[in-house]
Amino acid sequence: MALKLSVLDQSLARAPDQSATALQETLQMAKWCEELDYTRFWVSEHHAFPSVAGSAPEVLLAAVGAATRSIRIGSGGIMLPHYSAYKVAEVFSVLANLYPGRVDLGIGRAPGADMATAVALATDGHPKFDAFPHLTAKLSEYLWSDTASPIVSPRPPEDIPLWMLGSSSDSAILAAQRGLPYNLALFINPQADSRLIGLYKAHFQPSKQLAHPYAILTLSVFCADTEEQASALQLTYDLNLFRFFTGQSNGRSMTPQEAVEYSLGVHEKAFIASRQNSRASGTRQQVKQKIEQIAALHNADEIMAVTNIYYLKDRKRSFQLLREAFE
Repeated sequence: MALKLSVLDQSLARAPDQSATALQETLQMAKWCEELDYTRFWVSEHHAFPSVAGSAPEVLLAAVGAATRSIRIGSGGIMLPHYSAYKVAEVFSVLANLYPGRVDLGIGRAPGADMATAVALATDGHPKFDAFPHLTAKLSEYLWSDTASPIVSPRPPEDIPLWMLGSSSDSAILAAQRGLPYNLALFINPQADSRLIGLYKAHFQPSKQLAHPYAILTLSVFCADTEEQASALQLTYDLNLFRFFTGQSNGRSMTPQEAVEYSLGVHEKAFIASRQNSRASGTRQQVKQKIEQIAALHNADEIMAVTNIYYLKDRKRSFQLLREAFE
């Protein structure tokens, strides 16, 4: 069976004063990916990062839904420990009523921020990371149970698919126990055990939502007309990510020209090498081959591509080439 292809968009801003542009580019990418017939278009949740405009996926999804007509839209994901399960159920019930048959609700346990920001997000100053399994159960009940109290208004017009996001055995087992579809974030944890999806499928317990296990693998993709172009696109992202992790960026991204002229040190080289197994980079055929290898290694049913390329035109071209590769 051919792999389904989907998209995760992180609304990266090239500088702190370009957030509005980043959000508009997310909307343009949603329309472009719908035109290319991708299966899903998800948006992420991050907080207190000057280079990331996507702090409120529930708001952005309303705009994405209005800009598109048929592609599935979803959260990749809602960081549930920050919120009330009841409020999340309400928000996604509204979205599902606005865009029936198109909404996915992906949830995760990670903070999507530093701990000081996680504390600020918590209404009582105490993030509820340990309560994540309980919050997941309550959210499922509010969304799907006819006897849930209080009722969620408006009621969703259908059972909203609830996805478990993660990159560890804990999330894989919880998804299996709850009978939820699973999304493994390989792009976040390049060293994630290749047996995690197998673990999830081996322990899967059928639920009202899902009779059989189903897993998406999310990885970085950099596809271009030539291998050299793809390498340059990947290098720009790698250096910007390294500078972000090491506190050197101040929210401003290096341009591709700056990245090409940058002299790599031992730490940058080690960082780039550590991420090689979590992505596909190259020409259309090279990317297809690498994706098929990674998908088979991880036992994935669907691939979700995250493509953080500096210029919108190169991002659009990458997704066009990726789609063509699997036609």
